[in-house]
Amino acid sequence: MRAMQSIMTRIIVNAVALAVAAWVVTGVDLTGSSTANKVLTLLGVAAIFGLINTFIKPVVKLLSLPFIILTLGLLIFVINALLLWLTGAISSGLGLSFSVEGFWPALFGSVIISLVSFAMNIVLPDK
Repeated sequence: MRAMQSIMTRIIVNAVALAVAAWVVTGVDLTGSSTANKVLTLLGVAAIFGLINTFIKPVVKLLSLPFIILTLGLLIFVINALLLWLTGAISSGLGLSFSVEGFWPALFGSVIISLVSFAMNIVLPDK
């Protein structure tokens, strides 16, 4: 029960962060006919984003560790942007109305998502 609450909390936090990114960043788009449709789309995209961050991100960070050290951690911003871009591509491929229109929107969107997720995790700590 506790693990399910933690997973749902993370999905909701990701959904809110993705919604803020779609609202603020031009090129990160969430389209839909109704509010309920947008909420369901955001929850689906948040689940995809969570899976990518759980399984792909650690492998990419491990393989790029020497370059992360060489760039003093700035490569992490690029990795986050590429993973958001991948999330947009997978979401669009699955028929969800979420897209990321290029590298720069992905970079700015990933920064917004990181900031919103950080703020929400302070308010809603995962116990």
